[in-house]
Amino acid sequence: MMKYLARFTWCLFLFLASCEKDIDISLDTQLPKLVVDASIENGKVPVVFLSTSLEYFGQISPEILSQSFVRNATVRISDGTNSHQLVEDSIITAAGYYIYYYSNNSAQPATSIIGQFEKTYELSISVDGKEYMASTRIPSATKMIDSIWWRPASFTDDGDTSQVEVMIKATDPPGFGDYVRYFTQRNSEPFYPGYNSVYDDQVIDGTTYTIPVDRGTDRNLDREDDDVFFARGDTVVLKLCNIDKATFDFWRTFEFTYQSIGNPFSSPTKVVGNISNGALGYFGGYAAQYSNLIIPN
Repeated sequence: MMKYLARFTWCLFLFLASCEKDIDISLDTQLPKLVVDASIENGKVPVVFLSTSLEYFGQISPEILSQSFVRNATVRISDGTNSHQLVEDSIITAAGYYIYYYSNNSAQPATSIIGQFEKTYELSISVDGKEYMASTRIPSATKMIDSIWWRPASFTDDGDTSQVEVMIKATDPPGFGDYVRYFTQRNSEPFYPGYNSVYDDQVIDGTTYTIPVDRGTDRNLDREDDDVFFARGDTVVLKLCNIDKATFDFWRTFEFTYQSIGNPFSSPTKVVGNISNGALGYFGGYAAQYSNLIIPN
């Protein structure tokens, strides 16, 4: 009986194997789209990065990324009173690649735009005969940091006692609709956004609360579980920003999509931008406040 069962199983396997069929899926070729990363913060000049989208399954290298920047565009920003044409500028990375961006024209100081609380800004971009528009508002800095301190990390993977958590006590004003995004700077590092960097006030509306603040994340690097902590001897700057709904929606959907890559159980999500004419990306206003903390050795 076992001999016949073994033969049947082997024949069934051969039958199923012979039924396999190679399936080729032809993916539609998408034309490159304009990608906009634009922001304005209270007390600072607007900064606009323009690039073109890359193929999903295409190669990525520093050279390709550097070549993707859009040059010689016409970029204007208006605050309702002044309209200012931004100029192209660049910085060079340690690896020798140029990063191009657009900002205020120092030769036209009379119309230069500096971010202010409770002002709305209109951005217009002209590239290759196409026009793109976006609008954002720098709200009031309503989400206030009452105090900031540190404490030993509540748990670590290896029991490292040198790691600490940064804590804040904050107050949310009454009334729904306060959206925030936060960044942290550690020592001489740049400001990095939190792994989950945006929050609304659906749960904490009108309350004073205490929470830990995870260290900001460089999304170009792999993230370890204990990357949320700081260390003894660190100097930390917390940047907390009130943002408008469009900026919140962009980063909320962007971060969900980023964190879902490779997860077969995640739901598909569309990143919600606020640039017209089919462009990707966002134009966001930030009402920023800064808090410093020195963690002793």
